[in-house]
Amino acid sequence: MLFTDLSSDRVVTALSKAGFKIIRQGKHIGMSDGARHLTIPRHNRINPYTLKSIIKDAGLTDEQFNKLV
Repeated sequence: MLFTDLSSDRVVTALSKAGFKIIRQGKHIGMSDGARHLTIPRHNRINPYTLKSIIKDAGLTDEQFNKLV
């Protein structure tokens, strides 16, 4: 499943619910759960393929991420 029209703010909120914390902010947002480190681009609309990669790197399935959004 490809997610469209999700902003970086919505992605950060969903990942926070999954246990990730913001560790740095700037042009990109860095998040970590202690074991995994994610980099989320700060955009109004994240490319669906980039978002799919972020979800995979977070160790989540599309269904799990969809419930968090």
